[in-house]
Amino acid sequence: MARAFTPKVLTANRLIEGDVVYYGNNGDWVLSHDDALFLDDETQANELLTKAHKQADLLVGAYLADAILKGGKPVPTHFREEFRTRGPSNYEHGKQAEV
Repeated sequence: MARAFTPKVLTANRLIEGDVVYYGNNGDWVLSHDDALFLDDETQANELLTKAHKQADLLVGAYLADAILKGGKPVPTHFREEFRTRGPSNYEHGKQAEV
């Protein structure tokens, strides 16, 4: 029996900058997990993932990551995804410098 679908966000890395990006509520790629589109429909999630894989000139490594809604915003459910929301880990720049 197949596992039940759990809600997701669509994430990837921008090819040029290497930034972690999320497919946003506005239909564009955004830098903040808070602005990611919360995907609770498996068909829609898979369609968007297929669309992301076709954007090889912009993105690399697109995948669906588990999330829950908390306070109306998607929140990662796995440590790896929480870690990715903070940006590069080698020194403070990008998202880490903004905190």
